[in-house]
Amino acid sequence: MALIIPLRGITPTIGRDCFLAENATVVGDVTMGDECSIWFNTVLRGDVNSIKIGDRVNIQDGSVLHTLYQKSTIEIGNDVSIGHNVTLHGCKIHDLALIGMGAVVMDDAEVGEGALVAAGSVVLSRTKIGPHELWGGAPAKFIKPVDPEQSREMNQKIARNYLMYSKWYSED
Repeated sequence: MALIIPLRGITPTIGRDCFLAENATVVGDVTMGDECSIWFNTVLRGDVNSIKIGDRVNIQDGSVLHTLYQKSTIEIGNDVSIGHNVTLHGCKIHDLALIGMGAVVMDDAEVGEGALVAAGSVVLSRTKIGPHELWGGAPAKFIKPVDPEQSREMNQKIARNYLMYSKWYSED
């Protein structure tokens, strides 16, 4: 069973039909929508500020979400995929975005709707990634626009796949 820790009088709120891996950790001011999946060794640390997660968000193995005390929060829209070993720190991720494996997104950065952050990228503080843009590198730079329909199809497919994978863990 996942480690769910109330802190400073705030208990994490978890939506319906969510999957939390047995060694996922969710602390404090975390609000999660419906049909989300939080995978193995993932930490959502809402101890110093809030983390708000939409519906059908998958946060894959080894990812860490945290904020700055009294300065930054995390907001994640719907149908978002956060790859393995991603660090999100006090940023905003809009609907249908994809954050590639091992990427880092820093405080007050914003990733637009349907945008893609390539694996291993470092999105610096206060960077604004527009809707349907591909960014990559360290530091991350604009690479090219992404077709909105292609982005939507791909990102919804990934979100649906992770919802399906999470159901396997309740079968017996």
